[in-house]
Parts: sequence; structure tokens; C-alpha cells
Amino acid sequence: MPRSLIRIGSDRPLLDIRSFSRRGPDRRLHLSSAFLEQIVRTVSRAPEVMVKVSGGASSTRGAIAHLRYIDRHGKLEIETDEGQRLEGKGTEAALVADWDLEATQARARGPYRRTAGRRPLKLVHNVILSMPKGTSPQKLLSASRDFAREQFALKHRYALVLHTDQDHPHVHLVIKAVSEEGERLNIRKATLREWREQFAGHLRARGVAANATERAVRGRSRSGFKDGIYRASSRGDSRHLRDRTKRIARELRSGSIKPTPGKARVLETRREVIAGWHAAADALLQAGQGSLAEKICGFIGGMAPPLTTDEQLAAKLEARTRTRGRERQKERTR
Repeated sequence: MPRSLIRIGSDRPLLDIRSFSRRGPDRRLHLSSAFLEQIVRTVSRAPEVMVKVSGGASSTRGAIAHLRYIDRHGKLEIETDEGQRLEGKGTEAALVADWDLEATQARARGPYRRTAGRRPLKLVHNVILSMPKGTSPQKLLSASRDFAREQFALKHRYALVLHTDQDHPHVHLVIKAVSEEGERLNIRKATLREWREQFAGHLRARGVAANATERAVRGRSRSGFKDGIYRASSRGDSRHLRDRTKRIARELRSGSIKPTPGKARVLETRREVIAGWHAAADALLQAGQGSLAEKICGFIGGMAPPLTTDEQLAAKLEARTRTRGRERQKERTR
């Protein structure tokens, strides 16, 4: 029997700059007020929101362990979808029981319990809502609260925990994967795009400058590493990253980085992005908004070169080598 899924969002990017480059010369662009506002935020480099799926749990034991991690073993307050404020040891197990995850887990296993190679279904998703350093933690929490209520109230049970122990404040939003009507939440890339835009809107309503655009549109290169590799590298135990870094270091010593198949794709994406920005600037000039068109040209000029993941790692290695060289030079002159 097929699972009932909730699909949220479309495949359309939030700021579809690249599609402009594919328009014919006689097709004029319609720039809505909302679109213009997002262009202004982007070229002004307004802080970008982050909405990211990171972990979760596929068992009740895992859900309790995850909740203990994000509430720092009862030291931080958990805020529930029903407005409860929970704190202290034992609240995590009580919340899992209240969400009836034991029954959800039993239904999820069903006839596939012993099927080899089948991944267990998630009982809870963990979504991180984050902003850069300097953002008010309380405004971030308030925006997260309204975002969660708008998306999941009376559908999916959820809980929030605010973290302020790192440079950037962030909220862990734990969502029960199966709704009260038995529908399973399916989080796609398009879902995250839509969530980012909505979360940014809630922040702006509180006076926080916040934007939500794709990396490529901002001239940023995307890393090819999966989230799990990043988490492992932050702990210093990512074998994949160590092996890749050693290979790149050897290539640097030999004189050059070997080209990767992804380079052509990175360059083509950048070409489309720049062509799209130029098309938007032309449309603004036709509409008599030369000042904003000029800002777009400055924004394009400030884009860093497009890099593959290997090239990003090579740049970090070279920067580290230069830093060490300067430190050695200082020691010699003392």
C-alpha cells in the first residue's frame, strides 16, 4: 500500500535569475514589486537565512537521544506546538510518549521489518533555522515559532529549542514525520526553498534584514560534500575529507589540480546567472530604474570566481600554507 505523502513547494527557484538568460530578445520581463524587493536585498547582500534538514531519528530511542542532545540533557527549554515550556531531565521521554511515537514506529515497520536494504522511516525530522552572527536570538525564536505554527499547526506535532552557544543563533525544530491524519512529511529541495522564503519573511516582519536566494544567484560556489561529511570533519574524524585533502595537497605540490567533470557544469551555471542578471538590469533600465541596474552591475563585478569542491579545498590549503609561512617568518625575525 503506497504511503500518503505531503509534498510542499514547487521546483521553481525563489529568485529565478537564470531563466532570464533563456528569454528571447523581444520578450520583456515583468518585474513584480516582490521580485524587485528581493533583487534589492540580494544585491545589497542582506543576510541569508538557513533552513536545513540535519538528522532526526528512526526509533523512539533515537528520538529521545536527539531531544536530549538539543536540550542539552534538560538544561535548555523545549517549547512545544501546544505552547508548553518543558525543562529538566525526563522531559524528552515524556514528549516522545505524548507524540505516541511507539505506535508510529510499529506502523512504519509493518511488513517490511526484515526487508534487507530498506531504510527505516524517520519518526522525527530535525530542521535547523539559522541566521548569521549578530541576529537577535529572541527575534529568531519568535520568527521560528510563527513559521512552525504556519506550516505545521494542527497537522504535525513539533517542538523548538533555541541555541545561542555558537557564533550564530539557531533554532532546532523537531517535527513528527507523520501527521495526525497519517500523512508523511516528504521534505524536498523545493520544500526547503519555500521554507527559506517564508522564514525570511517572518524575520523581516520583526525588523530583521533577511533574504532567501540560491547560492549560485549570489555568486557563491556550492560545496559537494554531504552534511554527514561536514559534521564528521568538524569532529576531526572524516576519513573521506582527509583522503581528499591529501590527494589535493599532492596535486598542489606537483604543480596543478586535476580538472574535474563538475567544472564545466559550474562554469555553465555561472554563465546563466550572469546572463540572467544582465537581463534583469536591462529590464530595470527600460523601466527607468537605472540606479538599481547599476547596483546589479556592481554586484556581478563582486562575484568570486566559480570553484569546484576540489578547487575550494585547494584554496583553503594554499591559504593555510601562506598563514604558516607568515608565522615562521615572524618567528625568524624575533
